Amino acid sequence: MSPVHVLLLVLAGIGAGLTGSVAGLASLVSYPALLGLGLSPLAANVTNTVGLLSNGPGSAAGARDELRGHGRRVGTLSLWAGVGGAIGAGLLLWGSAGTFQRVVPWLIAFGSLLLLVRDPLRSALERRRLVESPDAARGRPSWGRRLPVLLIGVYGGYFGAGAGIIMLAVLSLETLEPLPVTNAIKNVVMTTANLVAAVIFAFVSPVHWVAAAAVALGVLLGSRCGPAVVRVVPDLPLRVLIAFAGLGLAVALFLGRSTG
Repeated sequence: MSPVHVLLLVLAGIGAGLTGSVAGLASLVSYPALLGLGLSPLAANVTNTVGLLSNGPGSAAGARDELRGHGRRVGTLSLWAGVGGAIGAGLLLWGSAGTFQRVVPWLIAFGSLLLLVRDPLRSALERRRLVESPDAARGRPSWGRRLPVLLIGVYGGYFGAGAGIIMLAVLSLETLEPLPVTNAIKNVVMTTANLVAAVIFAFVSPVHWVAAAAVALGVLLGSRCGPAVVRVVPDLPLRVLIAFAGLGLAVALFLGRSTG
C-alpha cells in the first residue's frame, strides 16, 4: 500500500471519526474507502471494525463532562454490547449472511424514524412511567433495557453501518437526559462491541493491518472533535440531520442489495 493510499485512509478515518462520534455513521465513510483501495468485502469489513476502535478513546476524551457519573450504566451496557459483538462476529465469519443482510436496511430505517419521533414517543412513555429521569438513568440499567443493547451489539459485530444510529435512538427513549450525554454513552458502548469483534477478527480473518492503522489514526483525530459538535449544535436540527442521513444509508443498502 502506497503512502498516498495511507494518507487517503487517514483522511477517510477523520471523516469516519467525526460522523461516527456525532451520528453513528462512521462506516458510511471508511468502509467504501477500504473497498475503493481493492480490499474484498470481507477484508474491508473486518479491517474497518479494527480501524474504528479508536473512536472510543477519541470520543470519550472529548466527552468527559457528559460521561461523568455514568460509570455503572456505561459498564453494564458495554458488557452486553460486547457479548452481542462476539455473536455478530461469529455470524459474519461462520454463519449465513443472507437473512441478516435483508433485515439490515429496515433496522437502520427504523432507528432513524425513532430519532425523528423521539419527543412524542418520550412523552407517551413518560406518561406510562417508562422513561427515567437523568439522575435515575445513572444507575445500572434494568434487564429490559439491556436486551436491545445486546441485539444492537450483534449487528455492530456483524457489520455495523448505522448501528450507532439505532443505539442512539434506543438510548434516547430511555431517559430525559440531553442528547450530548446519550451520544457520549452510545460511542463508548458501541466501541465495546467493536472491540470484542475486532479481537476475534484479529485471529481468524483477513485484517489488513496497515489500512486498519491508517483508518484508526484518522478516526482518533476525527472522533475527538465530535462531542464538541454535538455540544454546540441544537438538539432538534442535529437529530433530524442524523435521522435523514440514516434513512439515506438504509435506502443505499437496500438498493445495493437489490442490484447485487
